[in-house]
Amino acid sequence: MRKSSSLLICLLSLATAARLTASEWVSLFDGKTLNNWVVKGGNATYRVENGEIVGTTGSKGSINTFLCTTRDYSDFELELEVKLDDSLNSGVQIRSHTYTKDTPQPSGGNRIRIKGEVYGYQCEMAANAKGTAGNFWDEGRWTKWHDDLTNKPGAATAFKAGQWNHYRIIAKGDHIRSWVNGIPCADFHDSEDASGFIGLQIHRIRADVGPFHARWRNIRIREL
Repeated sequence: MRKSSSLLICLLSLATAARLTASEWVSLFDGKTLNNWVVKGGNATYRVENGEIVGTTGSKGSINTFLCTTRDYSDFELELEVKLDDSLNSGVQIRSHTYTKDTPQPSGGNRIRIKGEVYGYQCEMAANAKGTAGNFWDEGRWTKWHDDLTNKPGAATAFKAGQWNHYRIIAKGDHIRSWVNGIPCADFHDSEDASGFIGLQIHRIRADVGPFHARWRNIRIREL
């Protein structure tokens, strides 16, 4: 009897530990509204259409636009699907922030990052010609890639143009990883940001091109 009780206590302890390690999956997009999202940065627009978030480029303004969660996330696993017009690249920000005042670019140079501009880790969404889909660009701050996908089998060609692409991102402590359509891409350590909002990017474009669209769906997260 004592053995059975000890075993039961052990199993209950393991179950409790598992619940504390990772929460349940939560949908960030209800498929109908942009509740719990807010636009930051530039002048692109977002709408809901057929259960998808549709971002449309705008030619006004000097900075990129992001549809962002209204709360911050620290350690998590994020999944979503994206489909892009062929002429557009995009990205998903994690652990990101906005400048609270006009700020000289941290990486040097003469550019001023204006109040309201988004900065932080951005997981790239782009055609294979760039070879960067799934890598992380340091948006609006250090303007550098955090990893090199050159020698990672299949990473440079994981993104499928004109199709829905599945992204998976895990951020835990200073360790950040990504997968595109199940293929491992970025895997790096960086301690610059421990938490921040999640954002869906639409690039600013010239007035004589576009408009172009990016679409996202099945956006869900579980905190670790």
